[in-house]
Amino acid sequence: MLQVLIIGGPVIWLLSLFSLLGLTVASYKVWQLFGQLKLNDTAAPRAFKLLEDGKKTEALMLINGHQNPSAKALSRCLQLFSNKYLSLQQARDEAYRGARLQAEQLSSHLRILEVIATLAPLLGLLGTVLGMIEAFRAMEAAGEHVNPAILSGGIWQALLTTAAGLIVAIPISVLHSWLERCTERQIQSIQNTIEYAFTLNSQTNSQVKGPAHSAAKEASELA
Repeated sequence: MLQVLIIGGPVIWLLSLFSLLGLTVASYKVWQLFGQLKLNDTAAPRAFKLLEDGKKTEALMLINGHQNPSAKALSRCLQLFSNKYLSLQQARDEAYRGARLQAEQLSSHLRILEVIATLAPLLGLLGTVLGMIEAFRAMEAAGEHVNPAILSGGIWQALLTTAAGLIVAIPISVLHSWLERCTERQIQSIQNTIEYAFTLNSQTNSQVKGPAHSAAKEASELA
């Protein structure tokens, strides 16, 4: 490996730095999404089952303090519903404002992986071009006493950077696509959570107002 770094020159050194940075960012994102934010947590679906049964207090206790983005979004919605100073539209706007902040947190640092996956092959190609230039320059300097080994050795050293660029770009690109897909699915889950929470809230309010309206109508008729 040390010999490859010496032969490859600055381009290989830069690609090595890219690979280290990419693996560090990817490891952090995996820890953030599945360790800190717990994307696989099922607290939100279980809380919705409690809400459907009319157990709002139990549902709020279940998801209170959870780091899962969907659970946090649902907890935020339930707290907004309890705020008597907010209209339904204001509560919806506030819920989606929080969702945008969560989406920003989920997608943080993914751009670094995208840039590395894009630049690594280009850097490898640049190293190959520079290596070919150096090989042909050495061949020209040799004049009539050209040794084919000079050209062939320069070519394989030049192609080494292209191979290194692809070796760095391919796994980083796969990791970026997978993490981006996980993020997109979670953002969609947050949106669905907010919409369903408002739907359940509207149904609950309708059920509460329905009997109250009927009782008021009967009282007016008796009067």
